Order: sequence, then structure tokens, then C-alpha cells
Amino acid sequence: MHSKSIVSTHPISIQHISQSQRERLAYIEFRLYFLGEARRQDLIQRFGTAPAVATRDFAQYKELFPHNIGFDNKKKCHVIGNDFSPAFNHIPERVLTALSQGFGDGGASAGGALLPCELPPILNRPSMMILAPVARAIHQNKAISLKYQSHTSGASKREIVPFALVNDGLRWHVRAFNRKDQDFRDFVLTRMDSTSIIEDSPVQSHELSSADIQWNRIVELDLVPHPIQKRPEVIEGDFGMIDGVLHIKVRAAVAGYVLRQWIVDCSHNHKLEGQEYRLWLRNHLALYGVSSAMFAPGYETPK
Repeated sequence: MHSKSIVSTHPISIQHISQSQRERLAYIEFRLYFLGEARRQDLIQRFGTAPAVATRDFAQYKELFPHNIGFDNKKKCHVIGNDFSPAFNHIPERVLTALSQGFGDGGASAGGALLPCELPPILNRPSMMILAPVARAIHQNKAISLKYQSHTSGASKREIVPFALVNDGLRWHVRAFNRKDQDFRDFVLTRMDSTSIIEDSPVQSHELSSADIQWNRIVELDLVPHPIQKRPEVIEGDFGMIDGVLHIKVRAAVAGYVLRQWIVDCSHNHKLEGQEYRLWLRNHLALYGVSSAMFAPGYETPK
């Protein structure tokens, strides 16, 4: 697990332990919590530690959290304790990624899925040779030059100032200032070619994310069970609604993508039919003036 997800919630302090050991202890707990068992070999394979170090880690975890861990003499492995209470914060998205794809740290210890999982195939894979300079430009606050394929203008050379990566549920793109048209827009990674950082072109204040109105505008959306659904209480449970409403806040620049990904009926009179529409945007006027609203299912600009 990444270090950002390793935050102790247990009353016993472990701040005196090194960061590297905290990561190993969190991994022990991860395997206990979600797989029910943990072995020395798991630590050795994941972190490349010596057997003696792995043994000390298990002893340290048991000393700190004795109710969380036991030992099965038949299986010869550590198992989850009967009174288990997680000592680390396990973020759902990262847990599901680890269970379905492994830890993916690029080394021999990365491994594969920890449980049988079926995932949709990835149809839109950006090239690492394209992504790498884009990511560096975002981190270093620099502009990049590239060739870009557009539906409207075909292939053309561009200079952009990227400042954020965005996944719209179908593909990855970057939010960036477009120097050609002097505006902010989205650029799909798989439509890019020959990306390179421009070293001698300082980024100006009007090209920064702080100047992107759509990026900085926060839209509040009220999602409710679609009237076509016969069991709204099931939908309420699926999405953790409170009093029948799921209230979310998203950036205007990505609101339409989010609503498309969740298949939300955004028509003012919930006219879209089909069982795939489990949600309806109750306050559709919240999308007025939102540039990404064109992607929201059923949305029409009020006349």
C-alpha cells in the first residue's frame, strides 16, 4: 500500500517505528483483514526483506495489536484474530485495486491479482512515452509541444500548459491551457504524439489552473433514485443516500463526465427510459453554464 494510505487509527502509538516498518506492518494487516491470513513469505516477496526481519515484523505487529492476529498451527500461518479491529486506514479504492490487480510497484514483488476478479478490458491505453513528459510538465509547471489529432481540425501542432490528469471513466486526458486558441480545454492522451517539454517558455499567470473558471467552479449535484425504478430503497442503499438524496460536489470541468459515467438521467423531466438509468439529477439547473454538460445524458440547455 502507498504510504499515504498508512495512517494509524489505533490508540497505541506506532510513530516511533520507521516508515518502512509501518508499511510492512500495514501489509501484514492488509492480508489479515482481506485474505484472513499472512505468512513470512508474503513479506519477503513483497518487500524483499530477510526472513529474520519478517519474523520481527510479525512479532512487532502482535505486540502492538495482540487481538488482531493469531496463529494456525495446522496451516502454519498467521490468521486474523477473533477481535480484529483495523489499526490502519485502508482506502477502499486502493484495496480494490490491490485485490484485483496486485500492488503494481513495477518490481518482481508486484505480483498479480490477489483474488479472482473480472475487470472490463482497457480499450484506451496511453503510451508511456507520451504520458511521461506530460506528467513531468504538470509536476514542473512547464509547457509542452505536441502533435494532436482533433475531430474538428485533424492533425496539428500545439503548445499546451497541462496542470491535471483526468479520468472520465472511458479514457485519460489532461486539463490544460491551449496556447493556440487561448483557452482551457481537455486533451486526450491517446490523440497526442511527439510530446516534449518546452524548456525556454515560462508559464504565464493566465495559463495557470487558477485562471481556469470551469476547473475552479464547484457544482453541487443532487442525485436521487430514478422514478422508473420500482425499488428506490435499493438504489438509496447502493449509493449510501441520506434521506433519499446523494449530494456530491464536483468541478464544472468534469461534471458531465461524472454524470455520464454513472449513467444519470439529466433531463428536467426524467424522460430517459431504460433500467440502466438508476439515478436522476434532481437539480438539473445546476449544470447551466457548465462546459462539460454536453456529456451529461439527456441534458438540454434551458431556453
